Amino acid sequence: VFCFPDPRTDPWPLVYSPAAVTLIFTSYLLLVALGPSCMRRRRRLELRAALLAYNLAMVALSSYMFYEFLVTSILANYSYLCQPVDYSRSELGMRMARVCWWFFFSKVIELLDTVFLILRKKQEQVTFLHVYHHGSMLFNWWSGVKYVPGGQAFFIGMLNSFVHIFMYGYYALASLGPRMRRHLWWKRYLTILQMCQFVAIAAHSCYNLFTECPFPDGFNTAVFLYILSLLALFLRFYYRTYVRGKR
Repeated sequence: VFCFPDPRTDPWPLVYSPAAVTLIFTSYLLLVALGPSCMRRRRRLELRAALLAYNLAMVALSSYMFYEFLVTSILANYSYLCQPVDYSRSELGMRMARVCWWFFFSKVIELLDTVFLILRKKQEQVTFLHVYHHGSMLFNWWSGVKYVPGGQAFFIGMLNSFVHIFMYGYYALASLGPRMRRHLWWKRYLTILQMCQFVAIAAHSCYNLFTECPFPDGFNTAVFLYILSLLALFLRFYYRTYVRGKR
């Protein structure tokens, strides 16, 4: 069962109505569809300085969000097995809701990943997995912030923020050019870390479907099914890149 909109977050930017997020998503799909043809006769852009600044900023934002999720959950004595949403306007309740909003907003910012790939004419990296992951996270976390900003959702945000510290750190190093290639041997392990994250989230959501936890089953079911789809896509990517590719 899905719950009512949280009155604490409803007035916050992009939360009240799905119209703004739908417009962002539609613009994103148009960019993916039309961007490569617009760049066809144009010179590819290097954007090294912009990429380095962007990726370092994302490392900083991910670190901040991970810290907020972790510290707030400890101070509020959150359960890592079953945590209902704290709908109060207490200091810790509002702190958790705010970091959930920042996590949602980070998914809007992360659409720039695709923009940079198109401007650099790396269309082969704008795969179905890439577009599906970036686009779907917008709606997933919009609904999370609108209905359940906290509770079980904090676990997903905390894990994902932790993984993104390393992911954007990798991208920052890669943006420095070919001379950094020999230092990026750990790309395969980054993919494994991402998949471990999905397994942990799937197990966490599944556990709460079979226990008496006062958190909406609708959200846990949606998260579980979505994470399975991501895990399947990432396993396919891992096989094609690191197993079949090597062979």
